[in-house]
Amino acid sequence: MQIIPEIKPSQSLELLKELHILTRDGKLNQDTRRKLKQVYHLYQFIEPILQEVFEGADEPILVDHGAGKSYLGFILYDLFMKSQSKGSVVGIETRKELVEKSKDLAIRLGFDRMSFHHLTVEESSRSSLLPDKIDIVTALHACDTATDDAIRFGLTKKASFMVLVPCCQAEVAEHLRRSKSESLARTALSEIWRHPIHTREFGSLVTNVLRCLQLEANGYQVTVTELVGWEHSMKNELIVARYKNSPRKNAQDRLDVILQELNIEALKTRFS
Repeated sequence: MQIIPEIKPSQSLELLKELHILTRDGKLNQDTRRKLKQVYHLYQFIEPILQEVFEGADEPILVDHGAGKSYLGFILYDLFMKSQSKGSVVGIETRKELVEKSKDLAIRLGFDRMSFHHLTVEESSRSSLLPDKIDIVTALHACDTATDDAIRFGLTKKASFMVLVPCCQAEVAEHLRRSKSESLARTALSEIWRHPIHTREFGSLVTNVLRCLQLEANGYQVTVTELVGWEHSMKNELIVARYKNSPRKNAQDRLDVILQELNIEALKTRFS
């Protein structure tokens, strides 16, 4: 077997091939070295959370919401959970074909404490397939409102932790765009998002600010940082929320004021 220094000895080479980190003949090129670095960097953020949860829970459960091909769930299982005697990973995805592929891959890899469900966010929140309490909710590059779906699921399931890497936050930008003429007449601050490129970038920033306030209003302590260097990806913001049962007193008020000042109050139910 070829020894590749960058790869941890316990890792599944078959999984790395599925992730296109290794070629089918087991080689690693420069582009995939960067991808592997990103994978390990994300794992460094989540590993301490997993360790804490596993010390305190009888049967820890991590739900990867908007899982897509479930790469994140497979990585976490491979690097951490397969060496444990307990714990499970559940992937939630609305595209049935991806759910079936993930099921097949888990069987081939022998990852028997992984499961996958073809469910919408509303279905997953009330499904008997999932317990009332979830330890960790993750969402990696869940596009546009899929991150909000993961947050809503985490709030419903009283998640101890949420680990979110948002992507393609278009909804707020669209609302800013619709009300731009009215906003320009109301406030000089609307110059911040007058140009289309600024609408997109400002909308993305505002989306994540509102998400953080929403989480804080619901009793979470929130940390925001970059996932990897900006040279690797512009979709790079990592939001880690830990439930402390201590709502920030003014978080909801400030969220409401931001929606009002930006003339996007139609989104209030999204972030309530």
